[in-house]
Amino acid sequence: MLSLGGTACAEELKQPSAGKTLIAYLTRSGNTRVIAGTLQRTLRADLFEIRPARPYPDDYEQHVAQAMRERDSGFEPPLTTKVDNIGAYGTVFLGFPIWGETAPPPIRSFLKAHDLAGKTLRPFITHGGYGVGASLAVLATQATGAKIEDAFVMEADQERRTLNHVRDWLGQINSSQS
Repeated sequence: MLSLGGTACAEELKQPSAGKTLIAYLTRSGNTRVIAGTLQRTLRADLFEIRPARPYPDDYEQHVAQAMRERDSGFEPPLTTKVDNIGAYGTVFLGFPIWGETAPPPIRSFLKAHDLAGKTLRPFITHGGYGVGASLAVLATQATGAKIEDAFVMEADQERRTLNHVRDWLGQINSSQS
């Protein structure tokens, strides 16, 4: 298990592979960003936020609908930028939330745009209670030639659960006023 608190762990992680360490991540609600920032500070690594050229809707349900359409069609959205010097990195920590039971479309775009062959890929994944789904299979097929290490997986707050709680509460208010 990866400890994020000690520098001994950071030194152990940096020494086995040649090159620098990159923390690349995609976030929606900020949970994955928190992990990425912790990794970046602990490992003294470079940080890269994966951003689609066309931002997803802020509204959670619209966002989910768009992500599902893209997942089902195999769409890989263009990104705002890519890592120009990916060859300088020996280890890439790749962080993302689970969208629709798999890796988000921008992660597929990132993997397609960057050759990770010969690199160590260390995934860190957040999810809302449903696990990693097919995301590890996506990494295996799209990061060909990379040495994929075991993923750090963490359940994080889920927006859908929050929305449902709020709707239930509003339903109770409405029924008590009837």
